[in-house]
Amino acid sequence: MSNTSFTSLKTIVSGAQMLFVAFGALVLVPLLTGLDPNVALFTAGLGTLVFQFVTRGQVPVFLASSFAFIAPIIASVQVWGIPATMGGLMAAGFAYILLSLLVRFKGADILHKILPPVVVGPVIMVIGLALAPVAVNMAMGKSGDGSVQLVAYEQAMVISLLSLVVTLVVAVTAKGIFRLIPILAGIITGYALSLFFGIVQFDAVTNASWLAVPAFVWPEFYWPAILFMVPVAIAPAIEHIGDMMAISNVTGKDYLEKPGLHRTLLGDGLATSTASLFGGPPNTTYSEVTGAVMLTRNFNPQVMTWTAVIAIVLAFVGKMGAGLQTIPIPVMGGIMTLLFGSIAVVGLNTLVKSDTDLSAPRNLSIIALILVFGIGGMQLGSTEFSLQGVSLCAILGIVLNLLLPNPKQED
Repeated sequence: MSNTSFTSLKTIVSGAQMLFVAFGALVLVPLLTGLDPNVALFTAGLGTLVFQFVTRGQVPVFLASSFAFIAPIIASVQVWGIPATMGGLMAAGFAYILLSLLVRFKGADILHKILPPVVVGPVIMVIGLALAPVAVNMAMGKSGDGSVQLVAYEQAMVISLLSLVVTLVVAVTAKGIFRLIPILAGIITGYALSLFFGIVQFDAVTNASWLAVPAFVWPEFYWPAILFMVPVAIAPAIEHIGDMMAISNVTGKDYLEKPGLHRTLLGDGLATSTASLFGGPPNTTYSEVTGAVMLTRNFNPQVMTWTAVIAIVLAFVGKMGAGLQTIPIPVMGGIMTLLFGSIAVVGLNTLVKSDTDLSAPRNLSIIALILVFGIGGMQLGSTEFSLQGVSLCAILGIVLNLLLPNPKQED
């Protein structure tokens, strides 16, 4: 085998490894939100290729399902359905594009003025905590709204708690590449225990074809769904900046300068809009893959090209999607309790790292109202045209930040 062939094979294997690292988190989002996991695989691969095209293949990152959109997607699907939710997500992708233009012409500092930590932090906390009852219900074997007991309580608690414990142990104590797959470890453990209890149903897998076109869903555009979803883009956009800084530190290259933050934001936005065009969850840069890049010291962006290609190929394996959908509710619930709490902690950490004075009346008012409006389920407007949840509290935070006087600025 020639050196060129060996190098190509090594690149392909490295790409498969990166997908393995991202796989648990990637499929968790569609499974929780009711979207098709095969479509999510397809749109993760396609979105990554779109991102690489926009950034000229310079950044070694992989884009896949965004956790920040889990709660909003669940809420939106329940009210408006999947097609209208996809229309809202496409509009959220365009919001990224507008932010990229803002950065292109005004510089990155403008984002921190419009979206300071006092706004972004509590909004991220709301994203994590708004659907905490859904996670708890699922962990107890119930449907998300708690109305139906799908798995016996005793069995559900054993499965969900073991899934949670394994996820925790792997996240805290594992070394090397295994430290990056706590969600996958929790899912595998919970699934194995579910098999032992005999609650896994394989009918869908038996009836599914080996090769099948993913169940694509085309977007529909409905103003209430769009207004509900667009402000959610605030949180992952800010996280995107952090991810770009992280991968820059890992590789020793400043991607905020070249290809530029405006290009990476544009690539992320186009990837999200492209994903929604096919019925997939919005894309975001994956921290797990950045961690894998750091461990392997493989900084070649072509690795991510192969990761994307492999994801697209697997999307057409019909039995894979059917198999993923057999994962019982308690397994998902156990992991969700940690996942939603972790998102909330990210928001809290945003406030802590910024050294925000929480006792200042201005900051206290902004944070308090965002949390209560978001978690409490405040709704403004009519049934046909309303703001609620994350979208309402995000807009509220931005408006309050712009209107309330800042003592530091007055000095």
